[in-house]
Amino acid sequence: MKRILFFLLFVIALWQTASITGCANIIPPEGGPRDSLPPRLLEASPLDSTRNFTGSRITFTFDEFVEVSNVSENLLVSPLPGNNPVVDYKLKTVTVRLRDTLEANTTYTFNFGSAIKDFTEGNPLKNFTYTFSTGSYIDSLQLSGRVILAETGRIDTTLIVMLHTSGNDSALFTQKPRYITKLDSKGQFTFTNLPPRTFYLYALKDNGGTKLYIDNRSLFAFADKPVSPKDKNDSIVLYAYAKPEPQQVTIPVLSGPRGRPNTPDKRLRYQTNLSDGMQDLLSPFTMQFDQPLRQFDTARISLYSDSAFNKPAAYRFTRDSTRKKIVLQTEWKENTLYHIIMDKDFAEDSSGKKLLKTDTLSFTTRKKSDYGILKLKLRNIDFTKNPVLIFTGGNNIMLSFPLTGPDFYLPMMLPIEYELRILYDTNKNGVWDPGQFYGKRIQPEIGKPFDRKLNIKAGWTNEFELAL
Repeated sequence: MKRILFFLLFVIALWQTASITGCANIIPPEGGPRDSLPPRLLEASPLDSTRNFTGSRITFTFDEFVEVSNVSENLLVSPLPGNNPVVDYKLKTVTVRLRDTLEANTTYTFNFGSAIKDFTEGNPLKNFTYTFSTGSYIDSLQLSGRVILAETGRIDTTLIVMLHTSGNDSALFTQKPRYITKLDSKGQFTFTNLPPRTFYLYALKDNGGTKLYIDNRSLFAFADKPVSPKDKNDSIVLYAYAKPEPQQVTIPVLSGPRGRPNTPDKRLRYQTNLSDGMQDLLSPFTMQFDQPLRQFDTARISLYSDSAFNKPAAYRFTRDSTRKKIVLQTEWKENTLYHIIMDKDFAEDSSGKKLLKTDTLSFTTRKKSDYGILKLKLRNIDFTKNPVLIFTGGNNIMLSFPLTGPDFYLPMMLPIEYELRILYDTNKNGVWDPGQFYGKRIQPEIGKPFDRKLNIKAGWTNEFELAL
């Protein structure tokens, strides 16, 4: 009887709780942890490292559903085929159909990069590799090295590295390489399963996918001499360079009267290198024009200083070789008001544009207190190679100085963040020179970056010790 009474009381309490709180939310059970594992190969047919291969189809079976994407970007076949294989996938199977006649006694390697992924979560099976040989043995030699951008000492992992069997210059733009590989995140490369023969080693920015060197404005590098995987070549370094692009200046399109953007503007337009209306004490003043100047008269442009319009003792206006830039050289006084007075006929560009009237441009120079003092102690510099210390900011060269010793001093420097590198200036012209491959086989000049950036503080003596 007591048990029955207890049960009734329990049912009544449960009913009261449900009536107060309302219907309970049904919460589905939480799933397990997210799948973060790539597909696992269960079977390859024929088996990996098969010898005396004679087929035209390869099948891979994985432990889960897979998909294959971006095959043309990921799959590397060595030796390079004339026709890329066809790669299909269905459920847990990936099939490769060969379209080329295979060469006798040759080791073939397929590196799928990140093309194969699991279907549900997209986890890539990175650098999945399959090898077979049409002969009785598998070639097993390797060739490793690194590619560095010659001018900056940085790396560009989008370059490909190529092995040619012909040493003729023409092979680079008429023949595809025998082997190709990619760079890793450190700019390093490795060729595997190579035969014991001599190769010619190159690196290339393959923008068009042709694997041919047909544009000297694309990054390119070459080894000075043939290479063989039989030799120990761990120290191979290729220095990539490209012919510099011609400088192009973009001038903003200014609206015509009442903001009509398509109204032809007959006025001569220019841009200056002033920053917030201030002139740097360490740099010349420049004017950059949209079109080359057909006519420029230095007698019709003048520099004056302060509110009294006094003429500086010495100044000079010049036009550069592009005829798009005018440069004003003078010894600036700090915190001083300057005026440039331009007669309306001082310049005319190639489209016939002039100033509509005489114009005055006024600006003020910076104070010396706006700058910092820089002292450097440099180590591990080879002073027999004509080193030049280069300061860059935002990928632009700001300053450069030839070095004769480890101590460097600059009494005035703009307070910004700089990156530094050393240029070994072979021809002593003060600027970086790219290489020349065809005919001359001249390597580019080498730039070596410092790992540390410099933050210059105004009004301070900034002292640093740097080592390459």
